[in-house]
Amino acid sequence: MYLITVFGNLLIILAIGSDSHLHTPMYFFLSNLSFVDVCFISTTIPKMLWNIQTQRKDISYKGCIIQMYFFLLFAGLDDFLLTVMAYDRFVAICYPLHYTVIMNPQLCGILVLVSWIIIVSLFYCTCLGVYLHSAGTHNSHSTAVTSVMYTVVTPMLNPFIYSLRNKDIKRALQAFF
Repeated sequence: MYLITVFGNLLIILAIGSDSHLHTPMYFFLSNLSFVDVCFISTTIPKMLWNIQTQRKDISYKGCIIQMYFFLLFAGLDDFLLTVMAYDRFVAICYPLHYTVIMNPQLCGILVLVSWIIIVSLFYCTCLGVYLHSAGTHNSHSTAVTSVMYTVVTPMLNPFIYSLRNKDIKRALQAFF
């Protein structure tokens, strides 16, 4: 999953950077989101994989502070970029001259709303579930599953949700290869 996430996000960055038709605000935000997702997942997963490989579960205090700093930094950047992208789409929906006749503002609004509800609930509900449950109901298996959901699955799905289903990205990838 880590390799899929890194490869998928780097592919999006390369496709957007190599195609001059994709040098628009929306794709600029998408490439930044891909970069932040690579950084976000790379703050925790390599250490976790190392711990699994070596059967050790320790981390130094300094290492923990550094890892938490970058984890929170990239999580915040991820949220900020998603907010900026939502605003960008809002502006595009409110001013339909930016859209073709087929893609009307009502349809765009519904699609954006559904996408945001899914992503926000996946990220925030699993995050809240991990950190706000009581110690009496602590279940390490469910905690691990929900942690993987928001630290691995969400960054892995972002390229597919935001980019790879897009015909312009597909065209840029075909030209790239």
